[in-house]
Amino acid sequence: MEKFEVIIVGGGLSGLSAAWTLAKSGVEVVLLERGDYPGAKNVTGGRLYTRPILEYFPGLLEKAPLERPIVREGATLMAGERHITFHYGDLEYSRDPRPSFSILRSRFDRWFAEEAENAGAMILPKTRVDDVIREGGRIAGVVAGGDPLHADVVVACDGVLSLLSEKAGLRGPGGSRDHAVGIKEVISLPPEKIEDRFNLEKGAGAAHLFVGEATRGKFGGGFLYTNRESLSLGVVVGIRDLVEKEPALAAPDFLDDFKKRPEIAPLVRDGETVEYSAHVIPEGGHGGIGPLCGDGILVAGDAAGFALNLGLTVRGMEYAMASGVFAAKTILDARAAGNYSRERLSRYETLLKGSFVLQDFESFREAPRILENPRFFRHYPEWLGAMFHDLYDVPAGPKKRLFPTLRKHLSFPELLALLGDLKKARKL
Repeated sequence: MEKFEVIIVGGGLSGLSAAWTLAKSGVEVVLLERGDYPGAKNVTGGRLYTRPILEYFPGLLEKAPLERPIVREGATLMAGERHITFHYGDLEYSRDPRPSFSILRSRFDRWFAEEAENAGAMILPKTRVDDVIREGGRIAGVVAGGDPLHADVVVACDGVLSLLSEKAGLRGPGGSRDHAVGIKEVISLPPEKIEDRFNLEKGAGAAHLFVGEATRGKFGGGFLYTNRESLSLGVVVGIRDLVEKEPALAAPDFLDDFKKRPEIAPLVRDGETVEYSAHVIPEGGHGGIGPLCGDGILVAGDAAGFALNLGLTVRGMEYAMASGVFAAKTILDARAAGNYSRERLSRYETLLKGSFVLQDFESFREAPRILENPRFFRHYPEWLGAMFHDLYDVPAGPKKRLFPTLRKHLSFPELLALLGDLKKARKL
């Protein structure tokens, strides 16, 4: 009978972090990855916030194939005919430790897998896991390619639609309200052209988010990140809105239309699409986090629902990496005790609650319900666009005074609705 100390299912950031941490401590760990190699099918918008995880990966990120440090933030409200954009820059972003980097997962994950292998982990690509093995009411391994593989403990890192945690009875099928679909292209451009178009110093990067017509007023938004020699461009649309709300549009068409917008087209001109991908994304926030452990099993990364959308920031990768480390630390504790029961493995939840991971989710537990307000995606971009149009417009005849112009747009019903939305947003 084939048996290992630890089996990790999924070669994303949580799985690789767990494998790397365990292997460094001399644990026999095998990681099963369905793709041709870790990173072959992993999709992300493309930004890693590094400061929260530096303590867990000493010296590792200095060697990592990161793309560009993000030194400037941007956001655009897109209306049908107009847009409003703001940029934020900070000299702190140019000092070490840099707060965030753009990242290409196919490159980063493949490198991270090599680091885990060098530490002693065994990585088996092109391996599909179909089921779990139960013995005496506990998870005792997995069925991979029809073959049983036993283990003292299994770590489910198999993504947002985690089949493994479902098979283990820790969660049911996800609902449309708690998920979105992301469609992304990587567009090749020379470094000097990227720096010229985005007004960047050599090697520096920018991040930009788009709300409103980027998703035709549906829940979601667009994103753009600058890499060394490419741009990561994409849109994310809530699955419930995609299915239920007008206009009816196939998911790939959102990205096609987004690229044609006048705010985007000049930025991607003459670029060549070198990668196209789509992926389901957890959007449930605190309410989307299911049970994190059972007898003989832990759940980490997207499989646990560790993604947090706050509108101005969209995070997930640092949560995945930290959860992988905490899963590994929990396993080391259970290994020392020779006890892989749910009670012993619940230390994983304790570690997460004591860290930035679940503390962030607790602080922003109301974010998904607040951000699903349709006024953010349809009304406010149009309303603010119309207001600024009238303020800047110089007509053929006399121009109206500015205060009456503002008062026209800031009517009493509008102010009441705005105050109501701001009252709800206080919980962010």
